[in-house]
Amino acid sequence: MRFQVLDIVPHAPHPVTGEIIPVHERLERVVENAVLAERLGFDSYAVGERHAGEFVSSAPTVLLGALARATQRILLSTGVTVLSLLDPVRVAEDYATVDQLSGGRLEIVIGKGNEDKHFPLFGLDLAKQYEYLTENYELLRRLLREERVSWTGVHHHDLDGVTTYPRPFDGPFRIWHGSATSTAAVDLAAKWGDPLFSANALQPRENYLVLIDRYREQLEAHGHDPAVGYVGSGSGGLFLADTDEQAVAEYRPIYEAQAAKLAAAHAGDPRKGKTMSFTTIEEAVAHGPALVGTPERVAAKILDYHKSYRHDVQSVSINPVLPYPQQQEVLTRFAEEVVPLVLREVSTTLWGPQDRGRAKGLTLT
Repeated sequence: MRFQVLDIVPHAPHPVTGEIIPVHERLERVVENAVLAERLGFDSYAVGERHAGEFVSSAPTVLLGALARATQRILLSTGVTVLSLLDPVRVAEDYATVDQLSGGRLEIVIGKGNEDKHFPLFGLDLAKQYEYLTENYELLRRLLREERVSWTGVHHHDLDGVTTYPRPFDGPFRIWHGSATSTAAVDLAAKWGDPLFSANALQPRENYLVLIDRYREQLEAHGHDPAVGYVGSGSGGLFLADTDEQAVAEYRPIYEAQAAKLAAAHAGDPRKGKTMSFTTIEEAVAHGPALVGTPERVAAKILDYHKSYRHDVQSVSINPVLPYPQQQEVLTRFAEEVVPLVLREVSTTLWGPQDRGRAKGLTLT
């Protein structure tokens, strides 16, 4: 298995104390944590993209440019690039620039995003979000692979002989498809033989598993080699302590306050994936995707989920309202105490020598 750190860069007051750090400091921590993740041996570091709400990840390519210069080995990624909103020409230009700056260490995850308020900001129709995603992806795919692209679509204006610059570092970088609630992203990934990244953050395991299973079925139905069907999984937050009881007690105020805040923000909205399905920390630990407990318990939970998902990447996120030294401690303990336990039991060809589609500048073993 491979391991990723994901930061969607939320920036909100502490749900209990109301404290909030300056934006400058929050963004600095993104870079510092990437450097730490690389030093600890994580395989990938990803940043999110949000254009509404309490986040400061509206410019992910700027953040990735900083990460490209601050790191040397680790794979850089996104979680997710909200491609439904974006002009594929600009996406090709921006991410190829990051790919060049990083020396070919880029792969991205695309999706329609989990924020409805994005769409009116860009003058777009929420009801057409999957139409935008599909068309924008199919144009982006061509722009990264071809020169002198001519294009006639529905939502994007026509192109005649367009070549985007810079070109990617060494051929097109890999694109994953983010999956949370809909079959649309799953089917798009399967159609093109691309890997899938399950959010696995807010809902019961079964809700995500049905989409992962559909992906693998559709991948083969489209005639793709199952070996290319890599799957990633997110998590419902990470917190480690010396005992399970200590972890639950310390993390409870943060988790339950954030769950209540999310529920209030989406009151009356029955759609899946908008609120936490598990409102207490005990429910989240026992039945949900939260990785909270001792290193041994967290490793056992990842392995238990792996029996269902058979995933190749485990992504973890550190709650940014924790004191910063504690964030670094949790990340360190995960790398030193959890990862070895998982790696004793499962392996993958992803990002290794047998993975022909991996980022060209990646040198992981």
